[in-house]
Amino acid sequence: MAESYLIAVILGIVEGLTEFLPISSTGHLILAGGLLGYHSEKAKVFEIVIQTGAMLAVVWEYRRRFISVAAGAFSDPAAQRFLANLIIAFVPAAVMGLAFGGLVKSYLFFAVPVALAFIIGGVIILWVERRPNPPPPRVLEVDDMTWQDALKVGIAQTFALIPGTSRSGATIIGGMLFGLSRKVATEFSFYLAVPTLVAAGGYSLIKNRALLSTDDIGFFTVGSITAFVSAFACIRWLIRYVASHDFTPFAWYRIVFGVVILATVYSGAIPWPE
Repeated sequence: MAESYLIAVILGIVEGLTEFLPISSTGHLILAGGLLGYHSEKAKVFEIVIQTGAMLAVVWEYRRRFISVAAGAFSDPAAQRFLANLIIAFVPAAVMGLAFGGLVKSYLFFAVPVALAFIIGGVIILWVERRPNPPPPRVLEVDDMTWQDALKVGIAQTFALIPGTSRSGATIIGGMLFGLSRKVATEFSFYLAVPTLVAAGGYSLIKNRALLSTDDIGFFTVGSITAFVSAFACIRWLIRYVASHDFTPFAWYRIVFGVVILATVYSGAIPWPE
């Protein structure tokens, strides 16, 4: 049991540190689970559930905003527009996830597809960050986003169904391409994580409840708490980081990490699950 809890702590830390960075938490969890020998169907449920723990770090960090929005949901036009934008942005990934989630898990939750997604995503981030004379951002505050802006970010989030792509990376980089400032794209990505991860965690628990038992409560709780703590630290750091830095270092990290994974696969240095 002690070893199991150690796995929960390790994966919780991995989830919390990678969920809100443009480097793919799902991809890292798949690889970490493979190295730890924890890659069963129950492991996939665990990985999705601990994302909810990471999501709660967003709720806590922005608790005043969420309380304000909840209080004004029926009377404040700004709060209503914010909620509408979250719903609009959430819908595309929800629809695509229900339609193709099973296929994605069957064919792409493995080392090679994840590594390729790491590399391709890194190249896209480099392209976005190094565009010559990019237009100035059109949206400088989250409250200035239109429903069309939210829909575009939501469509970008659908690409995160591919493990290794990164939900945060897709929404932040997509948002920047669609005219959001780096700060707004990052902040809206945080907010969008709440309905997205809650829905994914709840759906996974309901769908796979037959795999779980009361003995799993402690394991899942430890993983979720660890994810919450590490995600909270990461969110605080990322908010400061985007104020004066771009995402180029994350792009190079993705590319190098992806190449290393491919090298270990084809050299046989690490026996990744097939």
